Amino acid sequence: MTATRDTNVNAKARLLRSYHEGLLVLPNAWDACSAAMIERAGASAIGTSSAAVSWALGRPDGEHLGRDAMAAAVGRIAHAVDVPVTADVEGGYGPAPRDVAATVEAVVAAGAAGINLEDSPGPAGSPLHSPGAQAERIAAARAAAARAGAPDLVVNARTDVFFHQVGDPAGRLDEVVARASRYSEAGADCLFVPGLLDLDLLRTLTAAVPIPVNAGSFFAGGPTVAMLAEAGVRRVSVGTALAGAAYTAALRATEAFLKNGDLDATAGSVSPLELDGAMRRPAG
Repeated sequence: MTATRDTNVNAKARLLRSYHEGLLVLPNAWDACSAAMIERAGASAIGTSSAAVSWALGRPDGEHLGRDAMAAAVGRIAHAVDVPVTADVEGGYGPAPRDVAATVEAVVAAGAAGINLEDSPGPAGSPLHSPGAQAERIAAARAAAARAGAPDLVVNARTDVFFHQVGDPAGRLDEVVARASRYSEAGADCLFVPGLLDLDLLRTLTAAVPIPVNAGSFFAGGPTVAMLAEAGVRRVSVGTALAGAAYTAALRATEAFLKNGDLDATAGSVSPLELDGAMRRPAG
């Protein structure tokens, strides 16, 4: 990796970091063209969705894509846009700190300005990494980013306490607060708690933890960005929601075409010329 590339990635990491001083609304892309459309819509930064990236490449979610293919997809997305891109690296593609380090080095080389790193080592029902073990993995990510030339990489520590419904419901918020403290000390910059959309609990959480909180607005009818912001949330992402909308549009348009023989359902679509133009960027 050249010094010029390192400087560019870290500059984007610093920019991404600065957005957490206010409210960051972070749409999630799944390929280069979706990222370009999200940037054109006005997004100041873009996240990848591990599930949607995997689907686009013919694999299910859950690290079935593999580190190399994931990093290559991140690279295509990062190259397609000028705004910072933060990569969903799931559980780091291996349980050990060295696995996380290798993953961080790969996505920084691909152009990522940030990462999401989960404390869940596997499917629902699997025990989470202990707070101490996850803190070691976060510290390894922080050190690897510095070695790769991006010391300001934004590490969004995801905890799946609520997502996987770990432990007694009455104790889950306390568990998240305790983990947030350990993760922050290890170098995490923000905290992501998927599965937690109760606004009262979010108010309590955001007041109790030392780092910005990321919430997911994943479905129609859920809390709005304004509602989450009022609860103290500083970063809102959408996960697979945009990919789901795109694939649903393809499904409905195809159903209408097969039934009626027309393409009326595609009225108002972005033109092929615009899409092609969005992909005409110089090689990086």
